[in-house]
Amino acid sequence: MKIFTSVIAMLFAFTVFSQNPYAYRIFDSKGNEVTFNEVIKASEASDFVFFGEQHNDPIGHWLQLELTKSLFNKKGNNLILGAEMFESDNQLILNEYLTGVIPAKKFGDEARLWPNYDTDYKPLVDFALKNKLPFIATNTPRRYASLIAASGFEALENLSPEAKLLISPLPVPYDENLGCYKAMLGMGGMGGKQGNANLPKAQALKDATMAHFMLKYFTKGKTFLHYNGSYHSDKHEGIVWYLMQKDKDFKVIVISSVSQPDVSTLLEENKGMGDFILCVPEEMTKTH
Repeated sequence: MKIFTSVIAMLFAFTVFSQNPYAYRIFDSKGNEVTFNEVIKASEASDFVFFGEQHNDPIGHWLQLELTKSLFNKKGNNLILGAEMFESDNQLILNEYLTGVIPAKKFGDEARLWPNYDTDYKPLVDFALKNKLPFIATNTPRRYASLIAASGFEALENLSPEAKLLISPLPVPYDENLGCYKAMLGMGGMGGKQGNANLPKAQALKDATMAHFMLKYFTKGKTFLHYNGSYHSDKHEGIVWYLMQKDKDFKVIVISSVSQPDVSTLLEENKGMGDFILCVPEEMTKTH
């Protein structure tokens, strides 16, 4: 009788799950399930919070906004926002929009916004606008990353003094053995070249530049919430590595995003990606 009852219970649980699938789950670095409230609490006590996203994931973008709201409720004006999606030479026009100097249309016409800006990033920028928060354009202008991909770090030496203000100070430290850069050697990318040794260097310039501008606008006692593709901060590499070269005592939280066929447990390969791992079903609707 007990066995029969157990079988019925398992079938019921399976039926309920199949009728009510999970849109996401959050795990800690070891694969233990945690709540979003735990993510918020850890973020509140941090100097820097990296929300690593999958660029076309609606769940990640929604939770970015929810985390931003929660941190603002706790930190108020001690919250700084920043994003990979805005390049450093657009800081002026971004500031002009946030201070009401120019309207949204003019901002959209001139700021080289990503194609999914309206659905995924506009809510974050407009939250900063409404609450008078700084929003930092941290990424390197893509033309300089393209220079490196073609010719290496040496190409940056020919930039004008004005151009050099838009990127990380030179020379850019570079650890070719860092996992995120080693993995790129087998990828295609700019120019579609396999094994292009300059490709991870271009990535490193982006990471170093984002860390540079985060540090430029950060002051102790504040929390800097940064939105970026997961690859830029997974495993505390990329941007985080550059940040920690400046001060190893920074309190940093990394949220990584992954997709799996089944989100009930975290795959072994995804453990350790971040302090928290947002796990979304592979079949989740995409924003673009």
